[in-house]
Amino acid sequence: MKAPKNARLTILVSLISILGFQSQLLAQDASHELTYNGDIGRIINENCVTCHQDGGIGPMQFETYDQVRPWAPLISYKVANKEMPPYAYDEGIGIQHLIGDWRLKQEEIEQIVTWVEQGAPLGDPDSAPPPYQLKDPNEWNFAAELGQPDLIVPSSSYDIPASGNDLWSNEVVDPGITSDRCIKAVQVKPRGDAAAVVHHANSSVLLENEEGELERQGMLTEYAMGKWGEMVPEGVCRTIEAGAQVAWSIHMYPGGVGATAQGEIIEDNVVEIGLWFHEVGYENSENIYKQDLALYRIEQQDDLVIPPNGYQMTQGFHSFDHPIRLDSFQPHGHLRMNAASLEIFYPETGRTEQISQISKWSATWHHSHIYEPDVAPLVPAGAVLVLKQWYDNTADNPNNPDPDMWVMGGSRTGDEMTHAWLAITHLDDEGFEKLVAERKEREARSFAGQD
Repeated sequence: MKAPKNARLTILVSLISILGFQSQLLAQDASHELTYNGDIGRIINENCVTCHQDGGIGPMQFETYDQVRPWAPLISYKVANKEMPPYAYDEGIGIQHLIGDWRLKQEEIEQIVTWVEQGAPLGDPDSAPPPYQLKDPNEWNFAAELGQPDLIVPSSSYDIPASGNDLWSNEVVDPGITSDRCIKAVQVKPRGDAAAVVHHANSSVLLENEEGELERQGMLTEYAMGKWGEMVPEGVCRTIEAGAQVAWSIHMYPGGVGATAQGEIIEDNVVEIGLWFHEVGYENSENIYKQDLALYRIEQQDDLVIPPNGYQMTQGFHSFDHPIRLDSFQPHGHLRMNAASLEIFYPETGRTEQISQISKWSATWHHSHIYEPDVAPLVPAGAVLVLKQWYDNTADNPNNPDPDMWVMGGSRTGDEMTHAWLAITHLDDEGFEKLVAERKEREARSFAGQD
């Protein structure tokens, strides 16, 4: 049965309209061809050149098209598999709003892959992206935003041999703190080539007791290979007190670890802490709570044993007698660790909430996953933090130097560790209820705006 004449005419007009719209889209696509001198160069400049530049830690340079073009297939492979930029954090699980998240957007990944499939064209020279503003590799990571550090605390200088056993340095430094200060941001930075040999650098705060002896008051900060730094949320104070001494504990690995390993003598190895402070008296502002950074063990280190060509998993639990806000999560292990997760168990309801998971963890890139303050977990008193880590001692683990070895818990690079660093804001009941109410109000406004 044929459609009426008027209906056929309507269908014809509709088809013409659709074809015309598709032609318009094709024309737009053609005018917006993916080229290096378009979107691709911008993506690479904004996300890759910070490491892949002359003097940077990347093994090749990506400052120009001629430097990028030979590596285009590898770039496509690495970004498609989300190995680059090196920020291991699972998508679709738990909190995704993070401060300092290096991950590319899915749209950017697809653009790079498509560009390489099309032959990695250069494009119109007149449309070249602005060149990346190269920075000194020794520059502080927060300098562009916060300026130079208010205080720099250096370690002593050491020469590190090209090979040999793990080395440790422990010393106490007087940074000259004359008044209590709240830390706004902190970064630990090995100078120059020292980044290849510094496995970790922890720093503690010491204060004199009534007998004039130095007592440990807690952590100042923690550094492990690849860590960018830490921003402390507004409205909290991580304190360093007047008269405080800084105790360094630095672990060095001759020859280096990972892609940046030098395999040669590193002379004048110095590690520095850069500290940015709030104004004097910030800790006395209204509704300011204390934050600290601490090591939370997952299993007793002496109990950790990983068999040759085998696997292991550890699990630990921590709770508090007061409410907290969990500000950041940084799992720690060595060469066999390959995954970690953080959950919260609520005993009153029996519910478990997934917070963070890292399924492709690597010891060459430690990240402090800092949650946006508006979504950082608010944990009531009695709730349980569940920390898990997994270890792969097989040949499938690309970081594994020898899958035929028994691996024990210990401090050497060839040993393993099982703990996480957590930054926690300690609340009282009033502060906890205030933050919960503020979030509910924001959610209500958000839903109202979608109507």
